[in-house]
Amino acid sequence: MLTPGGPSPRTVRVLLAALLTLLVAALIVPASSGPASAGTTPAGGTLPVAGAAPTGRVVVIGVPGLRWADLDPERTPTLWALADRGSTASLSTRAVPPEGLPVTCPAAGWLTVSAGQRAASPGPGCGAIPAPVAAGDGTASVPGWPALVAAQQSSPFKARLGLLSDAVTAAGGKVAAIGPGAALAAADGSGRVAAYAATPAALPDLAPYALVVAEAGEITRAWTGGREASPPATRSTPSTTQATPPAAPSTTQPARSTASAPESTAFPTQAASSTTTAEREPADLDGEARREAVSAADRTVGEVLSKVPQGATVLVAGISDSGSVAHLHVAIASGGPYGRGWLTAASTRQRALVTITDITATVTHLLGIPTPEGVVGRAWSGGGAAPPAAEAARGLADADLASQVLREVREPFFIALVSAQLLFYALAAIVVRRHRRMLTATRVVATVSAALPVSIFLAQLVPWWSLRHPMPALLGTIVAFAALVAGLAYAGPWRGRVLGPPAVVAGVSSLALLADVVTGSRLQVNAVAGYEPVTGGRFYGFGNMAFAVYSTGTILLLAAVAHALRRRPGLAVAVCVAYGLLAIAGDGWPTWGADFGGVPSFVLGVAVCVLMTAGRRVSVLRLGVIGLAGAALISLIAVADWLRPADQRTHLGAFVQQIIGGDGGSVVGRKLGAMLHTLGNLPLTLLSVVALAFLFLVLARPSRWGAAALSLAYAQAPELRAGLIGALTAAFAGFLINDSGIAIPAMALTVAVPLALAASVHALQLAPPTTAARSSAPAEATAPPTA
Repeated sequence: MLTPGGPSPRTVRVLLAALLTLLVAALIVPASSGPASAGTTPAGGTLPVAGAAPTGRVVVIGVPGLRWADLDPERTPTLWALADRGSTASLSTRAVPPEGLPVTCPAAGWLTVSAGQRAASPGPGCGAIPAPVAAGDGTASVPGWPALVAAQQSSPFKARLGLLSDAVTAAGGKVAAIGPGAALAAADGSGRVAAYAATPAALPDLAPYALVVAEAGEITRAWTGGREASPPATRSTPSTTQATPPAAPSTTQPARSTASAPESTAFPTQAASSTTTAEREPADLDGEARREAVSAADRTVGEVLSKVPQGATVLVAGISDSGSVAHLHVAIASGGPYGRGWLTAASTRQRALVTITDITATVTHLLGIPTPEGVVGRAWSGGGAAPPAAEAARGLADADLASQVLREVREPFFIALVSAQLLFYALAAIVVRRHRRMLTATRVVATVSAALPVSIFLAQLVPWWSLRHPMPALLGTIVAFAALVAGLAYAGPWRGRVLGPPAVVAGVSSLALLADVVTGSRLQVNAVAGYEPVTGGRFYGFGNMAFAVYSTGTILLLAAVAHALRRRPGLAVAVCVAYGLLAIAGDGWPTWGADFGGVPSFVLGVAVCVLMTAGRRVSVLRLGVIGLAGAALISLIAVADWLRPADQRTHLGAFVQQIIGGDGGSVVGRKLGAMLHTLGNLPLTLLSVVALAFLFLVLARPSRWGAAALSLAYAQAPELRAGLIGALTAAFAGFLINDSGIAIPAMALTVAVPLALAASVHALQLAPPTTAARSSAPAEATAPPTA
């Protein structure tokens, strides 16, 4: 701890209050500034004032199943030319998956466009979409619409079908649909389609319509084989965690044109078949059958484009999956504000990445009409200059490849990580007890081990997923970065200090991830401990595992800084408070970390560390007050974010709106259930238990194990105790209030325990040898670290 005569309690409180006030002011002022000009388009042009009649026209062409790897200048000349002159991106199509399949079915994709929120389709598996029932006046109705509406009520997202069509119609615009899938997106709240045609040829004039939704469904029809569907019925909502189904029998069928595909009359039901999911679902479409289907879809897109009125904006979207494995899909925008370049959206904040829920908001923005409440997406906007179509398509196909490789390597990677950690703890326990000559090697390996978590994210600087053997490439890249960080930790004069190398590893863990969220969170995209765009759970800011590494590194860095400045206690507290609040701001700031659950736990951990390094008592009452302050801080940030225009809010402001709309309870319940579900993750739970056991039963019990490792480290650097307790406090609080649950303490301990081991081994090396009869530390030092 800091020396006596350090800062008074009043000084500590004043510093905390002053810096906290500055932080809140910095958050609220820019966040609550007035709305952007009502006439600003996604790309910076002008739009009519919201509320006016629709201006211009938008044509949405859905090509379910279309991926960037499908595009080719010879096989798909129409789509290739459109991509070459328009703005492009990968499309995350995540909606509500069917039972047993972690994919988005075509019907769910179209319904998501209708609602602007993740939607579900009734029945098991991905069945054929029934044809609308046409009326003599050109209108049509979607069969089984009440069942579709009921399916949303049993879904956690409560999507409101028909929002898009209702918004356009309410503003005075006309809506038309071409194809049965497009009818789902273009139907109003009652399931009625104002103008419907089965093929592009049946709707020759698109000029009267503000919005035309067209389907080029050859890929998914070739996949499903045009299967008949049974009458609709409501199904229960599937679990968030979906199992990959067994491989289905191989089927190869040629693509079919829109006109020749058999038309089913209603949606499938849960009881439509007694077969298993594997028996229901056909094999993934690939090879020549896929190429033929893609070519047919390209011809349909060309037929629609030939009828698009001058000046209309065209949006092409991959809408859904076309197999048993989820992918990223094609997104192209051409005309209006979209020239050649990348697409992005405020929903992802990633260049060349948008989501299916963004399509709804993009249409309303382009038409200059209000976006309805309940639409969670954001309008597509320009994301900077893009290379020629060939290079852009390769890059976007590579992004999908990364997501597929990530799905394959994530589980074996964590099994390997946990196994290696458990083995290391076992060997380290033996070394600390019996083999003093191996302490140097143990110290170095512990430093490398502590650097592994941040190296998981640094590895994204290298395209390991594109190599022939991605799993060895991933492991080699991570170990190489960890060795590099450890080399830096021992490269300077600080290597001779107990907290020198641990401070470097902790500093890299904190600063690298802070820099990442400030610059767009690119290191977390498709990282094995980050987030994957295909799943669509998060696209920017701090993911929960990254937060665990970041918060632990930050708190241990604060402890090292306090130790280095121990002869100037006032300065030590000021520096720790300043950087601690900056780090908390990086975690919670809406345009940086945007981490709702992380801020309260982070505030707790930092406050415990600062109070202990200042020599102040940490009581239950103080912890309660600090916890409330953390909750109040993130609430202020969320409300400030909510005060911004709806299309500029992050998920923090969106959560406030959900609370106002009465949906907050379901969101909290869903996250609580996810947190409890993580306790079933045996590898991470085992890693957490073993790491804690190693800390408390090996390092912190020298009288029992014959080595006073941790107590010696405390004697030479008392601030280490504050850092460990602060980090453990943040990890435990994070476990309770985040949906990733056990993953947070598991990753936090993977940083903290090896660093504590490295410091303890160094302290043990600096101390004179002891015998079993002569403990090297007083008895009170042998207890586990407590506040």
